[in-house]
Amino acid sequence: MRIFLAGASGAIGRRLTPMLMAAGHSVSSTSRSAANAAQLKAQGVDAVVADVFDATALRDAVVRARPEVVMHQLTDLPHEFDEGKLAAAYAANARIRTEGTRNLVAAAQAAAARRFIVQSVAFAYAPGREPHVESDPLNVVDGPRVTTVRAAANMEEQVLASGMAAIVLRYGLFYGPGTWTATPVRKPALHIDAAAQAALLVVSRGGPGIYNIADDEGIVSIDKARKELGFDPVFRLPA
Repeated sequence: MRIFLAGASGAIGRRLTPMLMAAGHSVSSTSRSAANAAQLKAQGVDAVVADVFDATALRDAVVRARPEVVMHQLTDLPHEFDEGKLAAAYAANARIRTEGTRNLVAAAQAAAARRFIVQSVAFAYAPGREPHVESDPLNVVDGPRVTTVRAAANMEEQVLASGMAAIVLRYGLFYGPGTWTATPVRKPALHIDAAAQAALLVVSRGGPGIYNIADDEGIVSIDKARKELGFDPVFRLPA
């Protein structure tokens, strides 16, 4: 299957890209960095330099790739955990999820993609009974993460209303290789390999809608993902 993976050089993308190719899929991507694009090409990815905020260049790249599936794994966060840098990145990351999503959805529609998969967050639920299920409301009212949550909610709405078979993966807080921490620090947590596995699974499994993807800690329910996708939170790539 032809897959356009926006974010192939990110934390998930670095784990996911070889998994997609090992499963027989062809992968295309864009990168803002010529160096990253070159690295992706060396792995067999059809990568070009383009910015998600350049709607015309992005559309041209996606249409040229002719993907059956478009996958949105883009974020704009610091590579190492630093409270100051993280707070400063909230606005840019929110823009990725609002304006960037709008451009990527339009590009996917122009390319006649059938399926659209997007990375969202599982730590956005409003206070209430746990474990949270996917139909529980998000906390778009207040709290230290309100900018992030509002942007994620807007992103989800855009994707679910796109007319494509849209799947939202609400990820827990990442740990593992290439993330801020080797072990879980905050809940709901999620190992980066299990996040990549979930993205691989929804290429061909699961109906449109929202799925919680996290460790089984009682914070969010992952019953739907287990039943419909075959998601396994203990999945790890070989060392």
